[in-house]
Amino acid sequence: MAELQLVDVSVRDGNQSLWGATGLRTAHIAQVAPLMNRVGFRALDFSSSTAMGVSVRTHRENPWDLLRLTRAAMPDTRLQFIGTGFRFISWEKASPDVMELVYQCLVNAGMDRFVVLDPTHDMDAVRETARIIKKAGGTEVIAALTYTVSAVHDDAFYAGIAAQLAACGDIDRAYVKDPAGILTPERARTLIPAVLAQLNGKPLELHAHASLGLSPLTCLAAADLGVAVLQVGCGALGNGTSLPDAEKLVANLRASGHTVDLDDRLLALVARYFDQLAAAENLPAGKPREFDAAFMHHQVAGGVMTTLRRQLAELGMEHRFGAVMEEITRVRAELGYPIMVTPFPQMVIGQALANIVGGGARYDQVPDQVIRYVLGSFGKPTAPVDPGVLDRILSRPRARELAGEPPPLSVPELRRRFGRRTGDEELLLRFGMPEAEVDGMLAAGPAVAHYNPGVQPVLRLLRELGTRPGAARLTVDKPGFRLELKGRSE
Repeated sequence: MAELQLVDVSVRDGNQSLWGATGLRTAHIAQVAPLMNRVGFRALDFSSSTAMGVSVRTHRENPWDLLRLTRAAMPDTRLQFIGTGFRFISWEKASPDVMELVYQCLVNAGMDRFVVLDPTHDMDAVRETARIIKKAGGTEVIAALTYTVSAVHDDAFYAGIAAQLAACGDIDRAYVKDPAGILTPERARTLIPAVLAQLNGKPLELHAHASLGLSPLTCLAAADLGVAVLQVGCGALGNGTSLPDAEKLVANLRASGHTVDLDDRLLALVARYFDQLAAAENLPAGKPREFDAAFMHHQVAGGVMTTLRRQLAELGMEHRFGAVMEEITRVRAELGYPIMVTPFPQMVIGQALANIVGGGARYDQVPDQVIRYVLGSFGKPTAPVDPGVLDRILSRPRARELAGEPPPLSVPELRRRFGRRTGDEELLLRFGMPEAEVDGMLAAGPAVAHYNPGVQPVLRLLRELGTRPGAARLTVDKPGFRLELKGRSE
């Protein structure tokens, strides 16, 4: 039996999967970071350009400050940043020198472990990104093999990608990333050995979401097969559409004869912190999910599914839901089986909706992002796009317009646009975000860095009282506790 290590995803992927990436603020993370540093995690899945954008847009907090604060609080734990090649915050492609600046700033702020995820497995882009990261000073680069089920994504496909990763000196390890939670234990028993056989000794990790309730069992199978690291969520930020619950998985691994060297008491304290935070902030806690066989075909995640149902309801076309789901499966095949991870679900669903509700023939209407995908802006499609569909899309005048778009701005061009005195970190935020959002963040000043979930109900009560007319007496009465405040006149 093996010794397993854990990577905790609560702060980044748990927050994104369960709380729409908006649930955690700087204060929440600052409070728990010193505790997480001592648990014994191999690394913390900490940030992404999406998370950084949310910090600015939703919380008006500087994400670069949060990186530095967390690094100071967690000196003994690797902090992980996940990126998708040549993009930062915006899904528009960035120039190579902009990405060099991105990774240099991330390393300077304290990131040391980087996941390179290209949804189309464009290995030229993966290798170049890994090279840039190592040049910037990143100490550990992990390449993602993003798992899906399709006519082309068989074990041989992933083994071929693994062989290319093994040959790249800038890539230190790999992980199987299952964003939809559809990797079964049975498939793991053929896929993982095929990948490990090609990695030439480089370690393999598993990142499998719990969306269908499969991943807790798949993780146990992976541990038996030689996977070195499993990724988990803690407390309210585990299970559901996040990753398997850390405490339960550790117990199951040990019961299966494996060793997991971490501090159980501190792990429990971290889990309870996120439980208390969820209760205090009225955020949903992840719960074990039931298996849904239909998901294996359409692979549309729960949040995207909710949005689709709302869109159909707004159009008065709820009765076409079944037809749209069938069209999603058809469009995905015609577009070369893109993996249903952002931004591809939005593209596939947008095209399926246009085909069903557009009123004309299929592909009479084509969203710009689908055209860009066919043009290769998001990497080379895994399988060839259906020739008939390709011709219908590329023959459109809009395709010729998008094909003639100017190249992305370089760093010197960005400095001319935003001012030469603009610092690198601010420059990168302005590159990827609307000007007003960055201005709002700067105007808000430093983020609050202290938080106690236990006092939040009292603080809410006090804020509510502050909005009401003056009262002579206030009484708080609950089982085992009574507080009575009287005005001076009584």
